[in-house]
Amino acid sequence: MRADIIFGRLAPAARLRLDDLRQAYGVSVPTLREVLNRLAADGFVVAEDQRGFAVAPISAENLEELAALRMLIEMDALERSIRAGDVGWETRVVAAHHKLARVEARMMAGDTGALDEWRRYDSEFHHTLILACGSAELLAVHKQVFDKYLRYQMLYLTFRGAISGEEHRAMMDFALAREVGKAQAVLERHISAGVTHALKAHAGQAGAQVAQDG
Repeated sequence: MRADIIFGRLAPAARLRLDDLRQAYGVSVPTLREVLNRLAADGFVVAEDQRGFAVAPISAENLEELAALRMLIEMDALERSIRAGDVGWETRVVAAHHKLARVEARMMAGDTGALDEWRRYDSEFHHTLILACGSAELLAVHKQVFDKYLRYQMLYLTFRGAISGEEHRAMMDFALAREVGKAQAVLERHISAGVTHALKAHAGQAGAQVAQDG
């Protein structure tokens, strides 16, 4: 269910009816309540008074807050990881980037079916970059924030094309060269540009909906 929310298969603000969920996921109502309470604690669903649960809504303000929080966490974790990473970490970074770059090349060639795969490898690449930070708690917090941020990217299909791939390549190169400041500068630009791209998509979808309703 968490993945269905992140990847947009359960729409923002959609009511989550227990009978529908029981049939969809093949689990008992008590298990569903436990899952929903856990998702509510993580911010992916909201509990409605006397009405059960709904998927958490989205907003431009929330996206900007998540991006700022991701920036704060990931910049610190990236510095720690670059300074502490060993040869094994370097190997994992290169492998993660290779998978991501292959998918990005397919998408730029017009493969519209690679979106889920791209997002999985994008998440893996960013996680691998900070994997050597030395803090399990920092990694856990980053994953939670990244998943919420990823939800917006999936909803707005925010692949920015070649520029995004170039930024990923630069982050890898600077990380392997132990150039902390340069790697952080690219990361900051990468996140900021992604937010701008998503906000434009959000505004475009909102405008289209208004025109349709009118």
